Amino acid sequence: MWFMKKKMDNNFKNKICEDLLIQEILPVLKRRDVFLVGGYVRDLFLSKKTNDRDIVVFNYPAIKLAKEIQQKIDGYFVELDNENYIYRVVSQDKENYIDVAQGVGGDIYDDLSRRDFSVNALAVNLQNFEIIDVLDGLSDLENKKIKLVKNQNLFDDALRMIRAARFCATLDFDVDENLIKLIAENKNCLRNIAKERINYELMKIFEGKYTDKGLLLLDEMGILEDVFPEMKAVKTIPPNSHHHLSLFYHCIETINNSYNQIKKADDKVKNYFEQKNLGAHPRYAFLKLAAFLHDIGKPATWTIEEETGRHRFIKHDDVGAKMCVNTLRNLKFSNKQIKYIQNLIKYHIYPSALAREEGNEKTFNRYFRKTGECALDVIFLAMGDRLSARGEAITDEMVEKNINHLNLMTSFYFNNFLNQNPLEKLLDGNEIMELLNIDKSPVLGKIIKELKEAQINSEVVTKADAVKFIKNIDFRNF
Repeated sequence: MWFMKKKMDNNFKNKICEDLLIQEILPVLKRRDVFLVGGYVRDLFLSKKTNDRDIVVFNYPAIKLAKEIQQKIDGYFVELDNENYIYRVVSQDKENYIDVAQGVGGDIYDDLSRRDFSVNALAVNLQNFEIIDVLDGLSDLENKKIKLVKNQNLFDDALRMIRAARFCATLDFDVDENLIKLIAENKNCLRNIAKERINYELMKIFEGKYTDKGLLLLDEMGILEDVFPEMKAVKTIPPNSHHHLSLFYHCIETINNSYNQIKKADDKVKNYFEQKNLGAHPRYAFLKLAAFLHDIGKPATWTIEEETGRHRFIKHDDVGAKMCVNTLRNLKFSNKQIKYIQNLIKYHIYPSALAREEGNEKTFNRYFRKTGECALDVIFLAMGDRLSARGEAITDEMVEKNINHLNLMTSFYFNNFLNQNPLEKLLDGNEIMELLNIDKSPVLGKIIKELKEAQINSEVVTKADAVKFIKNIDFRNF
């Protein structure tokens, strides 16, 4: 292993100095043996904006430096990992932050040699703005290549196997063939990694602009089916008259087309997906995950008609919505996130079915009330699904009509549905229990669901209607 120092050109130095947060804390940093490192330096070379600044410090306690920075910017101090001396200072806007870590080893060279990939083993000395490059990471940046710093680093933290795919998905980089082979031969090391950490890296892949590339790399490395066991059966479904791609590649293509439809949409749609996050990741990342999983129910429902040879997958939407739960729970998704993905899978056929019925205002209202908070998301999943199924039985006219109809539904959502009052709550749970003389139980939840469905269908309008409806329900078989 060798190390190289490089003079920083003025343009790059200016980029650092133009960072207002770095500019503000530079007087504090100048007094210490401090380096900007890792992803921040990498992204500066790629001209990518980042809100995360990583700093390592030697010969001075990281916790003291973090608190000095906190005081300087009047920010918020967060202890990330006290065992390894890693701390975060969040700025007052709560969007920008600085991670301060105690340098590992005797100096910056030791620290960088323990990092994952050459493109992340870059540092800037904040005393003289000298660039420190390990294993020619700048050259790998230029060539868009992911290479290990050294093999042992992969085993020190096996999560780096998935992180390699993350950089493919976010940066459109290629992974060194030797690294792919090394990961494929040692993928079992991932079994010891906490599922929460795997979840985080997976969602970074789904956040990426090149999610398809990241997932295909996971597949090439033999990791994908370990993470998503359903994909083994999905790969058995071939193309058919409605699908020009095999099911696995149809799912990959649906991710791309769903996301591309969001990018092509107007600002209302883009703002919707930017503002309605589901936890630590953007909403569109969960939509892409749902797109990947939307047809996992097909292998279990696959039949071929003898007379026509047509492939049928009856109720695959319901089956898939139930199948996804165990995998998502295992990967430590929250109940809210699992419910969201379940609903997208369950309803993904619904919007296009309305197109065949020539939907009107009444059917649109029913759709939006039935699908609730995920209504718009389902429409974009349906768009991606439609655009990714172009078998010989599907004409351009059919596709165009469907997409136009789905765009009409999107317009209706913003221009009409959002201005309507929500469904009135005609009876609460206590009233229903008293009317039917029942206790609180899963049956009560099913009755409430039946009542809501009746309201959506305009079968129940008033409280008197609701009372009558409830008394006539035969709930003994629920």
